[in-house]
Amino acid sequence: MRWAPDARGRLERAAFELFAEQGFAATTVPQITARAGLTTRTFFRHFADKREVVFAGDEIPTNAARLIADAPTDLEPMQVIRSVLHQVAAARFDGNHEQTAAWRRIVEGNDELRDRDARKRSDLVRAARGAFVERGETPLQATVLAEVGVLVFQVALETWAEDDAAAARPMSAVIDEVLAALPLAGRP
Repeated sequence: MRWAPDARGRLERAAFELFAEQGFAATTVPQITARAGLTTRTFFRHFADKREVVFAGDEIPTNAARLIADAPTDLEPMQVIRSVLHQVAAARFDGNHEQTAAWRRIVEGNDELRDRDARKRSDLVRAARGAFVERGETPLQATVLAEVGVLVFQVALETWAEDDAAAARPMSAVIDEVLAALPLAGRP
C-alpha cells in the first residue's frame, strides 16, 4: 500500500476523516499516516505540519489576482468581481460541497485555524487590491473593491457550505444572491 499513487491525496483524505471524527487538535500526524497507509516521513515531504493539510493547495489569492488582471478591460469593477468569484467557485468549490462543508466545520472548530483562515483572507485582499491597482483603479477604489469582493466570497462560501440543500446548486448562484443583497451607493 505504501507504493500506491496519490500519496498527497491519501494523506489529505485521511487527515480530514480524522479531523471530522476526533477534532483537529486531537489528531496526530502518526494517526494520519497510519490511516493513509504511509510513513510520517512521507507526510512531511508533502506538508510542513497538519495545519498545512487544512490549507493545502490554496492558490486562491494568486489565481484571483491573475483573473482580475486578465478580465476584459471593458468590464466594470463589480462585473470583474462577479466574473472572478464565479471562476474561483467553479474551479475550486462546485462539486465539492461536502468537503467544503467539512473544511468549514474544522476551521471554525479551532482557534488557530480560524486565525490562519483570517490571514489567508488578508492575503486575498492584498492580492486583489494589487490587481485592481494594476487595472487602473486608485488605491482607495482598489482597496474597497478588494474588501467587497472578499466579503462577498466569504459570505457566499459560508452560506453555501452551511446549506445542505446547496449541494444541488453551484456556488455561483449563491455569489449572485450575495451580490444582489449589497446595498450599493446611490441605491435607496
